[in-house]
Amino acid sequence: MFNIYTLPLILIGCVLQDHAYPADELMPLTCRGRVRGLEPSRGDVDDPLFLGMLWRVLKDVRLDNDVVVSVFETNIRVLGGLLGGHSMAVMLKDAGHYMQWYQDELLHMAKDLGLRLLPAFNTSSGLPYPRVNLKHGVRGPESRTGTETDTCTACAGTIILEFAALSRFTGDPVFEVHARRALNFLWEKRQRNSNLVGTTINIHSGEWVRRDSGVGAGIDSYYEYLLKAYILLGDDLFLQRFNIHYASIMKYISQPPLLLDVHIHKPLLPARTWMDSLLAFFPGLQVLKGDIRPAIETHEMLYQVTKKHNFLPEAFTTDFRVHWAQHPLRPEFAESTYFLYKATKDPYYLEVGRTVLDNLNRFARVPCGFAAMKDVRTGSHEDRMDSFFLAEMFKYLFLLFAEEDDLPFNVEDYIFTTEAHLLPLSLSTTPRAPSPPANSTSEEELDDSNFDWTCPNTRLLFPDPAFPRNLRDPIRSAVDKSCPRPAIHREPGMGRPPLRAQDFMANNPDHLELLRRMGVSLIHLKDGRVQLVQHATQAVSAVAAEDGMRFMQEMMELSSQQQKEQLPPRAVQIISHPFFGRVVLTAGPAQFGIDLSKSITGVSPYSGCAELSNAAFVQGRIALLQRGQCMFAEKARHIMKAGAIGGIVIDDNEGSSSDTAPLFQMAGDGRNTDDVTLPLLFLFYKEGNILLEALKEYREVEVLLSDKARDRGEIHWTEQEGQPPYSKVNLSLASCWRAVSISCVNSWPSQNSSGA
Repeated sequence: MFNIYTLPLILIGCVLQDHAYPADELMPLTCRGRVRGLEPSRGDVDDPLFLGMLWRVLKDVRLDNDVVVSVFETNIRVLGGLLGGHSMAVMLKDAGHYMQWYQDELLHMAKDLGLRLLPAFNTSSGLPYPRVNLKHGVRGPESRTGTETDTCTACAGTIILEFAALSRFTGDPVFEVHARRALNFLWEKRQRNSNLVGTTINIHSGEWVRRDSGVGAGIDSYYEYLLKAYILLGDDLFLQRFNIHYASIMKYISQPPLLLDVHIHKPLLPARTWMDSLLAFFPGLQVLKGDIRPAIETHEMLYQVTKKHNFLPEAFTTDFRVHWAQHPLRPEFAESTYFLYKATKDPYYLEVGRTVLDNLNRFARVPCGFAAMKDVRTGSHEDRMDSFFLAEMFKYLFLLFAEEDDLPFNVEDYIFTTEAHLLPLSLSTTPRAPSPPANSTSEEELDDSNFDWTCPNTRLLFPDPAFPRNLRDPIRSAVDKSCPRPAIHREPGMGRPPLRAQDFMANNPDHLELLRRMGVSLIHLKDGRVQLVQHATQAVSAVAAEDGMRFMQEMMELSSQQQKEQLPPRAVQIISHPFFGRVVLTAGPAQFGIDLSKSITGVSPYSGCAELSNAAFVQGRIALLQRGQCMFAEKARHIMKAGAIGGIVIDDNEGSSSDTAPLFQMAGDGRNTDDVTLPLLFLFYKEGNILLEALKEYREVEVLLSDKARDRGEIHWTEQEGQPPYSKVNLSLASCWRAVSISCVNSWPSQNSSGA
């Protein structure tokens, strides 16, 4: 009945009894239980209660405690655990071999807990309060809760499986009614153009508090429960809604193999450039949906990140560097690995599972269990082992390697909750009370004609056994960044050699056409940057797709190289009359040229906007440059050749400002930039416009380029005091793409240019 992968679970069960019971969790480094109130709080992690073996739970656990708990966590961990335990107990009892003494004791406890959670749903919207007192409810004088106004989408939308199962097990419809009402409200509040939902919502007004949308933290299990509610309950409405959401996810959020958050009102704008580890569940959900190819791609990306850092960091960037270094032993990646193996029977996923298990034993195992990783880069531990590690991680790993005769039941007869508790699909035939009427939704919005209602056979989808490997290999190369470029025979008609990342210019039509042929699309971000995304299926040929993958790899390497040293912001300080140093503009640094932090006096030009017609006028001055048309290093070389002593690049993205945009750091062009020996700074549009207006009004403006603003007492002087401590030079306007001066401020180009 047991294989070698069962042994850790048995051992941990013994450790829990010996060292943790009846505490909420095991502290594996100090070998003791983690008791609420006696150990430092970890926020909502404290809210699920009561670990223990079945017989001890029935004997010892009481629910009428004066404690404030998370509705979401208590539902998925505690209520789900009680219902899953009841399901297993009934299954074993009906088989006639075990649990003959069982009389629905866990179900009675589950109903008691469900009734204690119900006061949280007493809102005008039907969305639950995020927290509830198990003894005193919500908003009472002793409840110590009920003042919260916001909840996460997943918190309100991950109720239906447990509450519907409770209603159908007990015959009391009240739980399912409340869960459906909350789901209906979230559906009605989706952004109607993008069909996406935000991350945080006001439980009273229904206004989105956080409008970023993804498939990770804050939203993840809302999508999961829409699909699984259809599977468990057989209600087509849930599948229709899921399919509409899923189409938008694949249109806006999915950029295989990446899954990037976007804004619900402007879904073409990325909301961030990193991913959190909770999205690792999504390939498993795609398997349930029947969309295997993107599941393989995203899972492979996650696997390569796992191999790179031993565990999935809590968050990681689009070039697979650590963003948040913790890893609390999350099980979502093991979950997706299990579902992909179940769908494909590809032994590759057994290798993935062994890697996960080996890393747990090598890096996380401690004398009293498995400790969370405080930092995946250093291997340091945290004295915690969350309940989901036992409920999910070991369960999915055991099922991954289990043979059919290892299980006393058919797992296909059950659905996994988000906490991996098993609920029987037979609940779909259990009568339920009618749902409360939802706001009307047109049939056109629920048109499901574009979706299959059954999962495809993976053998028919992928008749070539090498197909999954062909999907995985380019992703592995991109993460490893070590893929050599082999000699290849180019297809007839391709003609030109592939575009190199270091040569790319975003406004070069030829380059854009080459990107299109390689299946690479370019997205202009609001802050003026550009984002590149490749869809290999959109390339004109397999060779072009391969070129595109290498181009993306080179671009990531170039980006990684440029970001190795994050420089602090610099300053452009207007020191001439009538400003006298009072106006200081935040400027972005360059990764080449003079390091202003090592300059004692800075670079100070004295001048005005004299009429400039050739490079001679740039000599001895600081040149103003417009962003775009060529690389920053190229601009620097051009003005340096003309004799300039420095340069200021002004953003051409109207409205950009250092107040709202992250610091912009000008990168080199991939070549050696040691030949650039003058300082170059970057001003966003708003700050640059201040400088241009000063030039327009006073004609002669003197500025100081430095690592930080100088005290005004250092820069005031009179003619009687002699020369200032800075060299006097003219501030001139130069055309950045021709590296010659233009005649006057009023002719400053106004056209948009994505450029460098």
